[in-house]
Amino acid sequence: MKLFNRMPSEVRAAVVPGDRVLTYAEGPDGYVIAADKALYLGGERLPWFRVDRGVWDEEGLTVGTTDGRSHRALLPEPGRIPEAVRERVIASIVVNQYVPLDARGGVRLVARKADTDQLIWEFVFDSGLDPQDPGLRALAEQALEETRRSFGV
Repeated sequence: MKLFNRMPSEVRAAVVPGDRVLTYAEGPDGYVIAADKALYLGGERLPWFRVDRGVWDEEGLTVGTTDGRSHRALLPEPGRIPEAVRERVIASIVVNQYVPLDARGGVRLVARKADTDQLIWEFVFDSGLDPQDPGLRALAEQALEETRRSFGV
Protein backbone atom coordinates (compact mmCIF):
# COMPACT_ATOMS: atom_id res chain seq x y z
CA MET A 1 0.00 0.00 0.00
CA LYS A 2 2.93 2.36 0.59
CA LEU A 3 3.93 2.20 -3.08
CA PHE A 4 0.42 3.21 -4.10
CA ASN A 5 0.49 6.19 -1.71
CA ARG A 6 3.83 7.37 -3.11
CA MET A 7 2.73 6.96 -6.69
CA PRO A 8 2.19 10.32 -8.43
CA SER A 9 -1.44 11.14 -9.15
CA GLU A 10 -0.60 11.46 -12.88
CA VAL A 11 0.46 7.81 -12.93
CA ARG A 12 -2.68 6.62 -11.15
CA ALA A 13 -4.86 8.73 -13.46
CA ALA A 14 -3.19 7.39 -16.64
CA VAL A 15 -3.86 3.71 -15.91
CA VAL A 16 -7.24 2.23 -16.83
CA PRO A 17 -9.20 0.35 -14.18
CA GLY A 18 -8.12 -3.29 -14.06
CA ASP A 19 -4.48 -2.58 -14.92
CA ARG A 20 -2.03 -2.79 -12.01
CA VAL A 21 1.08 -0.57 -12.08
CA LEU A 22 4.31 -2.59 -11.84
CA THR A 23 6.78 0.28 -12.25
CA TYR A 24 7.07 3.73 -13.82
CA ALA A 25 9.67 6.30 -14.78
CA GLU A 26 9.40 9.98 -15.61
CA GLY A 27 10.92 11.43 -18.74
CA PRO A 28 10.82 14.90 -20.28
CA ASP A 29 7.64 14.00 -22.20
CA GLY A 30 5.81 12.47 -19.23
CA TYR A 31 5.62 9.09 -17.55
CA VAL A 32 6.29 5.66 -19.00
CA ILE A 33 4.25 3.14 -17.04
CA ALA A 34 4.61 -0.63 -17.09
CA ALA A 35 1.40 -2.23 -15.86
CA ASP A 36 0.51 -5.90 -15.67
CA LYS A 37 -1.56 -5.80 -18.89
CA ALA A 38 -0.09 -2.90 -20.88
CA LEU A 39 2.68 -0.37 -21.41
CA TYR A 40 1.64 3.27 -21.18
CA LEU A 41 3.85 5.35 -23.41
CA GLY A 42 3.28 8.82 -24.81
CA GLY A 43 -0.31 8.89 -23.62
CA GLU A 44 -1.11 5.61 -25.38
CA ARG A 45 -1.97 2.22 -23.87
CA LEU A 46 -0.09 -0.59 -25.64
CA PRO A 47 -1.28 -4.06 -24.55
CA TRP A 48 1.70 -6.37 -24.06
CA PHE A 49 0.53 -8.80 -26.73
CA ARG A 50 0.85 -5.94 -29.24
CA VAL A 51 4.41 -5.03 -28.21
CA ASP A 52 6.85 -6.80 -30.50
CA ARG A 53 10.11 -5.50 -29.05
CA GLY A 54 11.70 -2.85 -26.88
CA VAL A 55 15.10 -1.38 -27.71
CA TRP A 56 17.11 0.69 -25.24
CA ASP A 57 19.83 3.23 -25.84
CA GLU A 58 21.45 5.92 -23.70
CA GLU A 59 18.52 8.29 -24.30
CA GLY A 60 15.53 6.04 -23.78
CA LEU A 61 13.17 3.42 -25.12
CA THR A 62 11.90 2.60 -28.60
CA VAL A 63 9.02 0.14 -28.75
CA GLY A 64 7.94 -1.67 -31.92
CA THR A 65 4.41 -3.01 -32.14
CA THR A 66 3.02 -5.97 -34.05
CA ASP A 67 1.24 -3.61 -36.47
CA GLY A 68 4.61 -2.13 -37.54
CA ARG A 69 4.38 1.13 -35.60
CA SER A 70 7.21 2.53 -33.50
CA HIS A 71 6.97 4.55 -30.28
CA ARG A 72 9.80 6.49 -28.62
CA ALA A 73 10.19 7.78 -25.06
CA LEU A 74 13.13 9.68 -23.68
CA LEU A 75 14.04 8.24 -20.28
CA PRO A 76 17.30 9.51 -18.82
CA GLU A 77 16.62 7.48 -15.64
CA PRO A 78 14.57 4.43 -16.69
CA GLY A 79 14.52 2.73 -13.29
CA ARG A 80 12.98 -0.76 -13.61
CA ILE A 81 11.18 -0.06 -16.91
CA PRO A 82 13.70 -2.03 -19.06
CA GLU A 83 13.31 -5.19 -16.98
CA ALA A 84 9.52 -4.85 -16.85
CA VAL A 85 9.22 -4.39 -20.63
CA ARG A 86 11.43 -7.41 -21.31
CA GLU A 87 9.63 -9.63 -18.81
CA ARG A 88 6.10 -8.68 -19.92
CA VAL A 89 6.83 -9.07 -23.66
CA ILE A 90 8.40 -12.49 -23.09
CA ALA A 91 5.52 -13.52 -20.82
CA SER A 92 2.98 -12.65 -23.53
CA ILE A 93 4.52 -15.16 -26.00
CA VAL A 94 3.03 -18.65 -25.73
CA VAL A 95 4.35 -20.16 -28.98
CA ASN A 96 7.23 -18.98 -31.19
CA GLN A 97 7.83 -21.52 -33.95
CA TYR A 98 9.71 -21.12 -37.25
CA VAL A 99 8.41 -23.22 -40.15
CA PRO A 100 10.08 -23.48 -43.60
CA LEU A 101 7.45 -23.07 -46.34
CA ASP A 102 9.30 -23.62 -49.60
CA ALA A 103 12.70 -23.01 -51.22
CA ARG A 104 12.22 -19.23 -50.89
CA GLY A 105 11.90 -19.19 -47.10
CA GLY A 106 9.53 -19.65 -44.21
CA VAL A 107 7.33 -18.09 -41.60
CA ARG A 108 7.56 -17.58 -37.86
CA LEU A 109 4.29 -18.45 -36.12
CA VAL A 110 3.85 -16.47 -32.92
CA ALA A 111 0.97 -16.91 -30.47
CA ARG A 112 0.57 -14.21 -27.85
CA LYS A 113 -1.75 -14.24 -24.87
CA ALA A 114 -4.15 -11.30 -25.01
CA ASP A 115 -5.64 -9.56 -21.96
CA THR A 116 -8.59 -11.96 -22.16
CA ASP A 117 -6.27 -15.02 -22.17
CA GLN A 118 -7.27 -15.59 -25.82
CA LEU A 119 -4.37 -16.49 -28.14
CA ILE A 120 -3.62 -14.05 -30.95
CA TRP A 121 -1.64 -15.67 -33.78
CA GLU A 122 0.75 -13.72 -35.97
CA PHE A 123 2.57 -14.70 -39.18
CA VAL A 124 6.06 -13.21 -39.57
CA PHE A 125 7.24 -14.08 -43.08
CA ASP A 126 10.91 -14.13 -44.03
CA SER A 127 12.22 -11.00 -45.69
CA GLY A 128 11.48 -11.04 -49.42
CA LEU A 129 8.33 -13.16 -49.11
CA ASP A 130 5.01 -11.55 -50.00
CA PRO A 131 2.54 -12.16 -47.14
CA GLN A 132 -0.31 -11.49 -49.61
CA ASP A 133 0.76 -14.32 -51.96
CA PRO A 134 -2.19 -16.79 -51.82
CA GLY A 135 0.06 -19.83 -52.22
CA LEU A 136 2.36 -18.80 -49.38
CA ARG A 137 -0.62 -17.81 -47.26
CA ALA A 138 -2.15 -21.28 -47.74
CA LEU A 139 1.14 -22.94 -46.77
CA ALA A 140 1.36 -20.70 -43.68
CA GLU A 141 -2.23 -21.52 -42.68
CA GLN A 142 -1.46 -25.25 -43.03
CA ALA A 143 1.70 -24.81 -40.92
CA LEU A 144 -0.37 -22.95 -38.32
CA GLU A 145 -2.85 -25.82 -38.03
CA GLU A 146 -0.03 -28.34 -37.63
CA THR A 147 1.66 -26.13 -35.02
CA ARG A 148 -1.58 -25.67 -33.09
CA ARG A 149 -2.11 -29.43 -33.02
CA SER A 150 1.46 -30.16 -31.92
CA PHE A 151 1.30 -27.56 -29.10
CA GLY A 152 -2.29 -28.37 -28.17
CA VAL A 153 -3.50 -24.79 -28.49
